[in-house]
Amino acid sequence: MAGLWVFGYGSLIWDPGFVPARQEPARLLGWQRRFCILSQHYRGTAEWPGLVLALDAAPGAHCDGLALAAAAGQEAAVLAGLRARELARPAYREMRVPLLLRGGRRLDAVTYVVNEAHESYRLMPVEDQARTIARAAGEKGPNCDYLWNTAARLRELGIADPEIEALERAVRQLREPA
Repeated sequence: MAGLWVFGYGSLIWDPGFVPARQEPARLLGWQRRFCILSQHYRGTAEWPGLVLALDAAPGAHCDGLALAAAAGQEAAVLAGLRARELARPAYREMRVPLLLRGGRRLDAVTYVVNEAHESYRLMPVEDQARTIARAAGEKGPNCDYLWNTAARLRELGIADPEIEALERAVRQLREPA
């Protein structure tokens, strides 16, 4: 499987920014999907930062997502677009990672992991994540939409993520009218 493959685990699974030639469910070992980057533009503001997903190193854990293939001849344009989107701030680092596809095949893909040294990196309890996501909004809309789009796409793909599901329930409860 030559060519450029990208591992999507958050917004890339529902808004990759390119039309994938192929998509396959995939697993990345040793990493966990976490809401751990403060967003002061796309999903929040300087006054009310939101939270966005990143891959955070977690030995023994895994993250299920999508392997997305760039169309032949489009690899450079896809990579340039991803870099403009994901590396606009150094909160993420680009990595090549080995993926395991559902059928047992393996491939290498580009993905974006958290830069733990960046000032936007935050680990917080789920209750604080929920409060942050419930109230924040930025240039790309409400932070809760980012969470809900990710949770919905994971369900469509048959990917269970108990942490995302629990966070989704908590944010919905906070946003329900009293």
